[in-house]
Order: sequence, then C-alpha cells, then structure tokens
Amino acid sequence: MTALNELGVRAIRDGVAAGDFTAREVADACNAAVASAAALNAFILATPDDALAAAERGDADRAAGRALGPLAGVPIGMKDLFATRGVQTSAASHILEGFVPPYESTVSQKLWDAGAGMLGKLNLDQFAMGSSNETSHFGAVASPWRKAGSNAALAPGGSSGGSSAAIAARLCPAATGTDTGGSIRQPAAFTGICGIKPTYGRCSRWGIVAFASSLDQAGPMARSVEDCAILLEAMAGFDPKDSTSLDLPVPGWSAALDPDLRGKRVGIPREYRMEGTDAAILKSWEDGIAWLKDAGARIVDVSLPHTRYALPAYYIIAPAEASSNLARYDGVRYGLRELPQGAGLQEMYAATRAAGFGEEVKRRVLIGTYVLSAGFYDAYYTQAMKVRTLVARDFEKAWAHCDVLLAPTTPTAAFALGDKLDDPLAMYLNDVFSVPASLAGLPAMSVPAGLDPDGLPLGLQVIGRPFDEQSVLNAGMAIEQRAGFVAKPERWW
Repeated sequence: MTALNELGVRAIRDGVAAGDFTAREVADACNAAVASAAALNAFILATPDDALAAAERGDADRAAGRALGPLAGVPIGMKDLFATRGVQTSAASHILEGFVPPYESTVSQKLWDAGAGMLGKLNLDQFAMGSSNETSHFGAVASPWRKAGSNAALAPGGSSGGSSAAIAARLCPAATGTDTGGSIRQPAAFTGICGIKPTYGRCSRWGIVAFASSLDQAGPMARSVEDCAILLEAMAGFDPKDSTSLDLPVPGWSAALDPDLRGKRVGIPREYRMEGTDAAILKSWEDGIAWLKDAGARIVDVSLPHTRYALPAYYIIAPAEASSNLARYDGVRYGLRELPQGAGLQEMYAATRAAGFGEEVKRRVLIGTYVLSAGFYDAYYTQAMKVRTLVARDFEKAWAHCDVLLAPTTPTAAFALGDKLDDPLAMYLNDVFSVPASLAGLPAMSVPAGLDPDGLPLGLQVIGRPFDEQSVLNAGMAIEQRAGFVAKPERWW
C-alpha cells in the first residue's frame, strides 16, 4: 500500500471521504515525514498539533454524517509569508523573527475553512527576495534532488523553495506559494512539481507580507495539475479587504479540466529562444510543442518584441515597491528593535534595519530607494513603468493569434547552492522566462516535462489570457499526461 504521505490532494480528500483511511492517519504520516526531514530545512516551524486538530475535526464530521469541506483531511504546508493567527510569521527575516500575528491571512483562512490542516510554516527567501532560497535568515533550503553521481546540495528554487522541496520530498501533498516574478513557477520547475500563478487579483493579498504590491500573487503548488486546480478553488475569491482583489466568481476549474485541445491555438514566442538556454531545456520545449500538437492544438509562431526589456524593468519596479513596503519595519511597532546605548530615533531605525535585513533585502531596498529618488525617478522608474505597459501590450496583441503560450519555465535546471550567490545578476537571470507574465498580471503555470541528462527535473510554462486559468490548466494537463513524469528524488535526507 502507498504510504499516506505519498498521496496527492485529491487522493487524500477522496480516501478520507470514502473511509479508506482517516484524516488522523494522514496527518500522522505527514507529521512524521516532516519530523524526519530536518536536513532539507524546508520548514521554519512545524505545527503538528494544528494538522492533527484539523484532521480530528474532519474525522468527527464524517462520523457524524456532516458535509465535508473540499479539502477535508488534507494537511498542507504554509509559506511563511502568510499571516497565521497565533503562529510565528517571519517572512524568513530576522526583523520579523518572533512576530506572532493576532489575525489570519485571507488565503490561509479560506484553506482552513475548506478543511485543510497546517503542517507548519515553510522556509523561503527573505521577504520573498531571491531565486534559490539561500537568503533566508533561517538558512538555505536544500532540494531533495541530486545530480546523478553527485552529492552536491542543489537549490530548490525561490522564493517558494521550502514549498517546492517539501512537496517533492513527499512531506506534504501541497503547499501555498507566492509569485512576484516567478517564485511559484521557477521552484516548481526545479523540483519536478506543478505550480500556478493565477491572474493578478484572483487570490487576496490581505495578510501576506508584501514584497512588490503590484506584482505579488498567491497560488498553489502540488504534484499534479488537478491538485493545483482543487487548491486554487479554495484559495481564490473576492476579498473586500484587498483593493486589488478581483470581484469575480471562482470557476470550478477542477471539474472542467479537459486535456483535449482541439480548436485551441498555442503560441510559441520567438523571443524566448534566448542565448544561454540549456540544450536540454530547448529539447523539452520542442517535446512540449509536439505534445500539445498531439492533444489537438494548432501551433502558431508569435512575437513578444519587448521581452528583452522585461527583466531590467522588473528589477526596477519590484525593488522600488519593496523599498516602500519595507519602510514599515523600523523597530517601533513590531518585530526586532536594536537600540544602541544613547541612540536617538534615527540611530534606532538604522541599527534595527541593519541588523534585521539580510544582504539581498538591503540591496533591493537601496536600488528601490535610488530609482524613486527625485533625481532619478523619471529616468528609471517612469521608464520601467512604460516598458511594463509595452510588455503587457505585446501579450494583448498575441492573444489575437493564440489562446495560450508555451515557453520554458527556466533557462537551466537546478544549480548548486552557492553557485550564484555572489553574482546577483546571474541569479536574476533565472527569472528571464517568468517575469514577463508577472509584469502583465497573467495566469501562468509550470508543469514537469522530464529530466535532463543529469537526472534533474525540467519544467514547461503555459501562459494564458487574463482570467483564463482554465485554458492554462487544460494545456498543463495535456503536457502532464504526455510527459508521464513520475520521477521522484531518491531519499538522502
């Protein structure tokens, strides 16, 4: 019999409802898996009692004949960017270490209302700033994957690296992630799982520690397209507390999944054939084109001419918004306070932020403050916002010719921890394929496409029109069925 922690969201939900096993048994299995995987450092904080309490509520409801929620019996990991009432929410930063919010984020509350339980708070790049999960104050997360014939620790991607590592290692069936410039899709690709960033505004940002407010979007990560759809249905929905929340009904994405793409057009953006992309990535892209053609889709060539400017524009806009959002961490109201002997208010601000922020966060705050300064605002920030408009317009024009776009998720497979830590520009280039969809606020998903010659996972990215998560999920399912990805990391932790 398959170990219960190896099961996915739908299998757990349906098994609990059918009485094949209890929610308590699933929670016990996942809690044990989490406790045995300290070497991965995927969790900042485990909450086994929370998982057990939710499981016992689900079992009691079933025994009493009460209706079960759509996630009853499903224990998940919660990225430590989502505020959880009574449980530390640190954003993986020293400046928020020990902060216990008296409120619950809208997304996490929706998941608990659906019956899910929390296994713990997952590690991430500090304030979601990073592509390798090495900037966390609580230490780097190690991917459960290894290159063939090597013991070198690999990056699980970032910023949602704790989420991707935990799912790939079978510690939990699913987890929440956030995506600002690719932080759901890139780690999903690195670890051989699925992850979708919905249309900007689909999921409430209320109660999520902010990085870049016009870009941040929550989304689900799991081991199958269907499981992502099930989780997204619970996470999405209008929230009057979030001024950017979409006042739209939540579709039944999971029930409408259909991998038959006859009548659909799939665009292949020519500008995504970039120099420096691994040959294995390009081959997986060609495989993906063939798979979607086999599913009935018509393949068309499209142009997104401003793609080359998307990454530099993103790394002006995101740090600018971060410098504004992170100004609230000053040692006055909550979190860390450093008060040197005889210090005044300004000295306290400086000492607190110097001690509380990591190097990458400081770098982005400095960049953001610089591009927003009076002498450089028009030269940098205004120009970047114009580029953002042009990138979005490119996508709008492309939709006249296609229904979804297919591209690689990342330019390479996972790299070793430490490889790019001293070269910020090389690290930022990891986001080259994921950033354009973020700038335009579009739904986009990464789906496993196979293994490279070193035995590491590769991901393909599907990008869709605004509000059309269904087409993205359907195309993702068509890839999933034809790729037949069943590989999982060999246990070393």
